[in-house]
Amino acid sequence: MAKNKTTETQSSVTDFINAVEDQKKQTDAFELAKIMQEQTGFEPKMWGPSIIGFGSYHYKYESGHEGDAPLVAFSPRKAAISLYCYITPENREELLAKLGKHKASKGCIYINKLADIDIEILKKMTVLSVENLNKLYPPQ
Repeated sequence: MAKNKTTETQSSVTDFINAVEDQKKQTDAFELAKIMQEQTGFEPKMWGPSIIGFGSYHYKYESGHEGDAPLVAFSPRKAAISLYCYITPENREELLAKLGKHKASKGCIYINKLADIDIEILKKMTVLSVENLNKLYPPQ
């Protein structure tokens, strides 16, 4: 069975954000960390070398593959800030329509800067991600 590449580490979130070259992305990353911490109640932790996650859950698929992942996370990447949150299909389109300027794939939402989005919708998405994943994978 393949080992997960993205696992929680002991690396410093502050050091990671301070190393972000784009000053605006750095400022937005600190603000995102603050927002997500306030909404989840969890301290930010590094997951792998470049993802900042909040809380965690343990999953196990029918295939037998299992592991741990953050309940909600983000990564200030060069091209865009990647947001990782689990929104159920019945809420996803409505929330994304209200979020503001973004691009979305199946598992990620990409934004250029926080000023492009509605922070209240981001807060709602953060809370829903935690609620949805705790329902799917109840805390042990």
